[in-house]
Amino acid sequence: MSEKWGVAPAASVSTPPVDSRFESHLLDFIAYLEFERGLSVNTLQAYRTDLLQFGEFLASRNLEAQDATASDVGDFLSKVALGDPAADPPVPAASPATVSRKTASLRAFYKHLRREGVTGNDPTAKLKPPSKGKALPKVLGRAEVTRLIEGVNGADPVSLRDRAILEVMYGCGLRASEVIGLEMGDLDFEAGTLRAYGKGRKERLVPLGKQARLATERYLRSGRPELVGDRVEKHLFVNYRGAGLTRQGLYRIVGRHAREAGLEDRMSPHTLRHSFATHLLAGGAQLRSVQEMLGHADVSTTELYTHLSGTKIREVYFDSHPRARQRDR
Repeated sequence: MSEKWGVAPAASVSTPPVDSRFESHLLDFIAYLEFERGLSVNTLQAYRTDLLQFGEFLASRNLEAQDATASDVGDFLSKVALGDPAADPPVPAASPATVSRKTASLRAFYKHLRREGVTGNDPTAKLKPPSKGKALPKVLGRAEVTRLIEGVNGADPVSLRDRAILEVMYGCGLRASEVIGLEMGDLDFEAGTLRAYGKGRKERLVPLGKQARLATERYLRSGRPELVGDRVEKHLFVNYRGAGLTRQGLYRIVGRHAREAGLEDRMSPHTLRHSFATHLLAGGAQLRSVQEMLGHADVSTTELYTHLSGTKIREVYFDSHPRARQRDR
């Protein structure tokens, strides 16, 4: 199968084939998540990967999903958590967060099997995932954000595009998938908002700050037309061929400018989104308002940003969102 305990196996390593009945149950479950729950492609892939690993584990014990016991599920999660240093290549131990995610995947899978009448057995009923702790997100300081964004100051189409992308990511707190999903019709310059589609295609309106608006207008006026040419393209941000950006393309753009600004070790795919939330809360924004702007279903997710050091926040950030009111360029 495709992966084993979260690591792609070497070509010489064979893994037990997943039982055809398990695969059928898995396909039905993924279809349910996609068409009835409306989950994103990335979330569906995470479920698929986790459950394929579990299917391979069951195959190694000649078990079907409905026959697995709590002990079998515990053994699987233990193997994931401990890894296998003797394997070729070695399989590293999984983090508590990864084990917790796989636990959630198994619970959802067995809930689906019970709902569909496949089994009345739930070996995940008493599972207790490991504590993930309160890992703080990576956040840039105000000066670092300025260095990153204002370092992109060219007038060529690609530079105008990249500047607009960075301004929008920081100015609106969008996820990577939301940035590449933006379409021309999602912008409303008159109202000063953009429409974003979050997890499960949930729609929300996000304020478009001054610097994000100006950079986007410059890109639309002098950058995008040259990149798109004669083709019809609905996506706001496009690659050099004029087609909509992919997630990988977006990551390459952010990574390139992070390196140029000397911030490569401080940047993750969602660093600008994390910085957006932290800066707003540090400047006095209400937690519920930030929750709505981020598109968090649960306010406890947003609360993570309140755990950063108050001293550090006061030292680095002086306003709710400084770039929303900075000078014109």
